[in-house]
Amino acid sequence: MFSPPLHRQRHQFVIDFVKRNKPKKVVDLGCSECSLLQKLRFHREVELLVGVDINGTTVKKKMHGLAPISTDYLQLSYDQLRIELYQGSVTQKDARLRGFDLVTSIELIEHLTLADVKSFSEVVFGYMTPLAVIVSTPNSEFNPLLPGLVGFRHSDHKFEWTRTEFRSWALKVCLEFGYEVEFTGVGQAPSGQQEGVGFCSQIGVFRRHGVRDGCNMLLGDDAEDVFSYTLLYSINYPSLRDNNTLRRVLVSEVLYWAEKLKSGWMEERTGEGSGAYTLCQTAAGGEGCVSERCMEMEEKQTACGAEMRSLVVQCGRSVSEDQEEEEEDVFWKKSQRQQDSCTLRRCVSVPLDVLWSCCPKISALTGSVSNLRHLLLDEPEVKLSQDGAAVLVNYQEQGTDLEGEEDHNDLEDSGYAEARQDSHTAEQEEDWEANV
Repeated sequence: MFSPPLHRQRHQFVIDFVKRNKPKKVVDLGCSECSLLQKLRFHREVELLVGVDINGTTVKKKMHGLAPISTDYLQLSYDQLRIELYQGSVTQKDARLRGFDLVTSIELIEHLTLADVKSFSEVVFGYMTPLAVIVSTPNSEFNPLLPGLVGFRHSDHKFEWTRTEFRSWALKVCLEFGYEVEFTGVGQAPSGQQEGVGFCSQIGVFRRHGVRDGCNMLLGDDAEDVFSYTLLYSINYPSLRDNNTLRRVLVSEVLYWAEKLKSGWMEERTGEGSGAYTLCQTAAGGEGCVSERCMEMEEKQTACGAEMRSLVVQCGRSVSEDQEEEEEDVFWKKSQRQQDSCTLRRCVSVPLDVLWSCCPKISALTGSVSNLRHLLLDEPEVKLSQDGAAVLVNYQEQGTDLEGEEDHNDLEDSGYAEARQDSHTAEQEEDWEANV
């Protein structure tokens, strides 16, 4: 009768509200099989997503479908998301659900007794005090248009309100708890009958009075802290705001770009490259190179404790001491490192400021060269020069070619092998309650 199906229209109504208002903390009361939460988790303006349902068995069957998938680990951003699922009654208070930006109650209130509806109003609007509440419930005036329906739309419904009854309850809530409400709905009647019967599902969108700049200052902060719900599931999605995750991604980028810059420098040194080598490649949008700098090759000779001999290279050309004195734009940094053994050891030194300039992702992750140095100091996979100003990459005469972008992907993918990807695409047949 409805296209798309009415349960999808109700969920889309909530999603559109989230897109427009960008709430950071959202709770879905009566989350059941978590189908609305499944959709909301992809809208990363939400930082805390909570579901509550009295039937813990139903929640447990579907809760692992809310776990991060592979792309959440591979396409990391600074967005953060935490999901929590609770077993509990919407007629009971729980301090963990206070002060949210949005509370949704989709086709829930009609499953409560009228006494419980009063408790629901006090808990949601008086205790939780969210910025906004979306309540949807069946419109009984629409029922005669539903083919084959006798009685209520679901056997568990305690009542089904007319539009007037719903408005009466909603306006009383607004008066008592300081909200205003807008009435709308989803599921339009056939042409010519909309005004007479209204929407199949009627919706009230409540907004709290006295809210400034989207800031949710709790009303009644002296309210008791009650914890009546049972936590069933919680998960933090990977985010670059997590320091460990940030370091893993940064190390992958640093190792890849240091090796790439070393390889390009060696090609120019051996004459295999074509023309002068530019260290800093284009960033976004086809821009030119950020800056052209030079790398040093540090060599340790045969005796223990001997100092490294530095070879300064500018854009792939060896620069003699006379040339160095004449050219002011030559980058020169003398670094000394002692040899741990008496074996020959050679490496290429890639300055951190070159890495920071060449790789937009490295600069975005760290913000400054000093932050880059600080984040790399305790990383065992990255060797730094004695003064911490450069990354040291092993020098090899042969076999220095990179293996292409696949190597980079392997580096970036490492550490996230445990990512779980769940696929739940099949939808089951629903009764009238599910469909409308």
